[in-house]
This record gives sequence, structure tokens and C-alpha cells, in this order.
Amino acid sequence: PVRYLGNRSSGRMGFAVAAAAADAGAAVTLISGPVALQTPPRVRRIDVESAADMLAAVMDGIRGVDIFISVAAVADYRPLTTAGQKIKKREAGLRLELVRNPDILATVAALQEKPFTVGFAAETEALAANARQKLADKSVDMIAANLVGAGQGFESEENALQVFWADGARRLPRAGKARLARQLVALIAGRYRKGARQEKVISLNAQDSA
Repeated sequence: PVRYLGNRSSGRMGFAVAAAAADAGAAVTLISGPVALQTPPRVRRIDVESAADMLAAVMDGIRGVDIFISVAAVADYRPLTTAGQKIKKREAGLRLELVRNPDILATVAALQEKPFTVGFAAETEALAANARQKLADKSVDMIAANLVGAGQGFESEENALQVFWADGARRLPRAGKARLARQLVALIAGRYRKGARQEKVISLNAQDSA
């Protein structure tokens, strides 16, 4: 069976994708931030709190994984320092210094023996251009992009996706997140199998020419 590892931090799309992957027969591990959502049947769940915790959990479980899907909207930045006690109101202003959080998707995609990697991109404009740029910058296999706002995306039961890979794209029209997740998982499985067949052909050709 295919081993699937996914991480997510907010919204329902990640849980829908995990459920769809399990229904498709994958052995699924879901790494989740703090949410009040039920774990889908046949899904192993690991709960974390911070982006650093999520990265550690992902890297701890990534070995042997066939497909990694990052649906997480992990914060890009975190406070440089944290206060152990309540910060009292003393000054007229307060300066907050932020540092970048680790890029979990890029870290997985940079592994020497990386799984088939799929990322998500939530955009407010130039969806196709921004998604393809992310696809190239992070060296991932696929990007599922969506526009947020107008009653879809975050805090909504519906969504629509445009999925991009190096030499193609597919539009998944607006639908409930459970149905959309099943369509996405089927598309990922098809691309994953195609890549596996191509690698087998390359390997056979290399042996024939040796």
C-alpha cells in the first residue's frame, strides 16, 4: 500500500484530503495543529502546536513515505522572543520582532530520497503565476492552488482548485471539500503512478544499455 503523510494546521481541507487518501487505500498519517475536528477513520493522527513541532514530526515520519501532501497554512513568521508573563501596558507603542518559520514543504522536497511532494497555495491574485512560481521555487511535484475569499477557501465548506505540475495543469471546479479532496487524491495517484512507470522505463533502458 502507498504510505501517505500529510500536514495541516487550519481549516477542513487537510482532514478531507486525509480521509480521501485513506478511502483510496493509503496508509495515512495526519500531522495536525490544534483544531476541533474529528480524526477520519483509518487515519493515524499526530497533534502538534508550533511550526517547529510540525517540522520535527514530519521529518521523524518521512522515511519510507511514498506521497507527502502539505495542506498546512503554517504561519510564515513567529515572534523572536516570548514572554513568560503577561506583558503590562507601559509604553505608547510596542515593537514586535518576527523571524521566519521553517519551510516544511521545501525541506521535504529537498531530501535526497524525497517522496512525491504536493503543496497547497492560497492566493488572492495571479493564482496561476504564483502557483507555478511556488512549484519551481520549492521543487515540488504538484501544487494545488486556490483563491481565498468570496465564500470559498478558509472557513468555508466549499473550495475550488487549480492543480499544476511541470508539464500540465487541471482545474477542479468548486465543490464541497470532501468531494474535491477525492478528486485531488485521484489526480495525485494518477501522476504518482505515471512517474513510477517512467522511472521503471528509465531503469530498464539503463540496464539494456549497460
